[in-house]
Amino acid sequence: MGKPKNNQRQISKLLKRSSKHLKLFQDNNTCESSLTDNSSKPAYENNKIRPGLYIVATPIGNARDITLRALDILQSADVVVCEDTRVTSKLLAIYNITRPLISYHEHNSTFAGPKIIKRLKLGEIVALVSDAGTPLISDPGFRLVQSCAKEKIYATHIPGASSILTSLVLAGLPTDKFFFAGYPPNKAGKRSNFFEHFKFIPATLIFLESPKRLARSLVDMARVFGPREAALARELTKKFEEIRKGSLIDLRNYYLETSVPKGEITILVSPPLANETEPTREEMEHLLNKALDSSTLKDAVSEVTLATGAPKRVVYTHAIKLISQKKE
Repeated sequence: MGKPKNNQRQISKLLKRSSKHLKLFQDNNTCESSLTDNSSKPAYENNKIRPGLYIVATPIGNARDITLRALDILQSADVVVCEDTRVTSKLLAIYNITRPLISYHEHNSTFAGPKIIKRLKLGEIVALVSDAGTPLISDPGFRLVQSCAKEKIYATHIPGASSILTSLVLAGLPTDKFFFAGYPPNKAGKRSNFFEHFKFIPATLIFLESPKRLARSLVDMARVFGPREAALARELTKKFEEIRKGSLIDLRNYYLETSVPKGEITILVSPPLANETEPTREEMEHLLNKALDSSTLKDAVSEVTLATGAPKRVVYTHAIKLISQKKE
């Protein structure tokens, strides 16, 4: 993240101005919502920030995409909990904020989580951030929120940037219904089954992927979802932001032929086409009975999977039940 021009001076003025008008936020308590049972109390009490867990959204690329409330909390926190201390320290340095940092991620959450809750019980202000964007999306932060609810510790969210919503807004796909599915598995077999699981969901699908695995995932997605319209977003809010649109077939072909792109990637897939309908149980059984009469279990499952577009494991489960019924 590049350092904005004259940023230190601008942010200092803004922070002073926001502090002067803090009373305005206190009076409008409806703007403060708690994630625990203590929602009746505001986050600001007597011009002081209330102790508790603050889930703070940070920029996803452009360092200027941060809110005044986020800066207030980060400046006032007793400790900032983050994925990677190196990444967060760079962001805080841009705004001349120096706070203690604690690493909290999937590999140490079992060990670090109780220590963070202990600090919250002692009345500290704890800010939770991710490397970029809104915390708890594909990270273990939800466990802290669960613990806060259990221990009746105040917790609230400071909203801001999100790569998921930003990519959805720019994709040009339906936004009335969308489904976030996260990262696909690394292994090819599991990845195909993963995509098949979402095939008939009547919503725009949103996936995250790393640059090195992108081409392989697009191959599997094109096989499962066919020629649906899709969009690929990367480097959002940065200088080289890219939103590439087209069918999954087009995107697959393009990224098979080009070099590995940079930056974390969001892939969006349009809802099922009009001719993509999930087969009924009766239709599935009819096709399987017919296929099993002349083929092995393996071949029958493959044949019906190809004919219906249903997930292979679903077809297999139906086939096993039919075979068991015939034996009885």
